[in-house]
Amino acid sequence: MTAVSEVRRREVIDALRRGTVPQNGLDLLAVGLERFDAAMGEDLATVARGGAAFHAVRGEYGAGKTFFARWLAEQAKRRGLAVSEIQISETETPLHRLETVYRRLTERLTTATHQPSALRAVVDSWLYTLEEQVLETGEVEAEDQAGLASSVDTLLEQRLAEVARTTPAFAAALRGYRQAVESGDNATAEAIVAWLGGQKSVAASARRVAGVRGDLDHFAALGFLQGLLAVLRDCGHPGLLLVLDETETLQRVRGDVREKGLNALRQLLDEIDAGRFPGLFLVLTGTPAFFDGQQGVQRLPPLAQRLATDFTTDARFDSPRAVQLRLPGFDLDLLGELGRKVRDLYVGAARHPDRVAAVVDDGYVDLLARALTGELGGRVGVAPRIFLRKLVAEVLDRVDEHPDFDPREHYELTVTAAELTAGERGAATSAGEVDLDLP
Repeated sequence: MTAVSEVRRREVIDALRRGTVPQNGLDLLAVGLERFDAAMGEDLATVARGGAAFHAVRGEYGAGKTFFARWLAEQAKRRGLAVSEIQISETETPLHRLETVYRRLTERLTTATHQPSALRAVVDSWLYTLEEQVLETGEVEAEDQAGLASSVDTLLEQRLAEVARTTPAFAAALRGYRQAVESGDNATAEAIVAWLGGQKSVAASARRVAGVRGDLDHFAALGFLQGLLAVLRDCGHPGLLLVLDETETLQRVRGDVREKGLNALRQLLDEIDAGRFPGLFLVLTGTPAFFDGQQGVQRLPPLAQRLATDFTTDARFDSPRAVQLRLPGFDLDLLGELGRKVRDLYVGAARHPDRVAAVVDDGYVDLLARALTGELGGRVGVAPRIFLRKLVAEVLDRVDEHPDFDPREHYELTVTAAELTAGERGAATSAGEVDLDLP
């Protein structure tokens, strides 16, 4: 394994110990994604040049859709793009309410150097960039605060001219934010940024400073997204990767709400095709039932036509450039490979690396993978999370901490309903406790 920093190694191992998908370092765990490397790289390059891209990622539960999205997010950040990952849900983030989707987008906005929400950092960077560009012209001296402010306002209007034609409030709020910052009114500045991020119930006094009214609504949300892309582009982030995760939740909502959500998705795709969102890379994830069933995409024929992809051929011949990308999920070979990657990563930070490597050898990792898959009814696709959690917390940690611990002799694999998610419980051979002794 190539050199890995101690911080990245710890972040990944700690997340796996908790049974969660790591927020960073997913390239260290990626298996089976090599065939997507080139195509995703091309899409990211297109977005960085001011184009747009879109993919729908399909896979059954446990196929790795969230992992794929976060793996792609790491690639995007390395190229300077901003990233936002949103879980679509019936109550918290309904897809048909674009103002809520936009608000979640800004709440989850992150860059390579800023954690969520990075919105204020992005706006500050943008205004600083405008000031630098004005000063570089030599027409205004840095000491001339009034002249500098006037020139920055002019440049701001020029950069947001296209957005202002349809969403003038976005440009007005940015101007108001700059005035609040210049006057040292941090509370008002914070409130205006919150309003720019689609937050509700922003103080009326702050909105008066910015010259805006009311809260963001469904119709203005796409205009605000357009404005955000312009700001990102001007301050050195050439685009935004937006992930709409778990879109299959649309299948569980009331019929009229479902149709509104599907129509909002169609509208967003149409706007991308029309060139309204330069620098946007949209990725949505869902189950095959969502894309193929009558309670999902097929309910809206125009959207179904947009997403249509032929999956009648063998999965190994799928094109990674297709609109829909099929994730076939894990088989035992991939699960074993993943376990070996994690074991090697762990060895690099272990107190007793030689013992860990010797006791938890390749053969044991494969044995544990087969045993756990058996506990889950043979469904390899639902095994990765719980497999890695047990490998790290119940095997590797114990081998590293106790010199006489041998998992082949002292460890009895036990899977209980309490430690499984709903999807994992459904795939297990029973809802109760199942014990299996490893030889």
